[in-house]
Amino acid sequence: GHIITDKGVSPNPDKVKAVREFPIPKNPKDIKSFLGLVGYYRRFIENFSKITKPLTSLLKKDTTFHWSVEQDQAFNVLKDKLTSAPLLQYPDFSQPFIVTTDASNYAIGAVLSQGSIGKDKPI
Repeated sequence: GHIITDKGVSPNPDKVKAVREFPIPKNPKDIKSFLGLVGYYRRFIENFSKITKPLTSLLKKDTTFHWSVEQDQAFNVLKDKLTSAPLLQYPDFSQPFIVTTDASNYAIGAVLSQGSIGKDKPI
């Protein structure tokens, strides 16, 4: 599922293509399938939990399935972010690490990176 080179790790283009071509979900089962597919690459997608919230909200018990603009935007943002996913570089243990965190009422996130502030790259 990943391409590993001397530069770092990136998503497999065949899997990215499957995400790109995934049709708009018609029911909760379709949403679960899509989230399973993109979830495998969640480490490449900044703010994954925040972006998926409109989709996961349709998976709650006793929720009527209604695909709205909010779900459509989340669906397309996930596709776009995976298509333009960054190359995850290998750590350089001779350099300092940067941990960037974020939290909300429904999700937490963190990114481990290296490089000068503002030009740091994810690991």
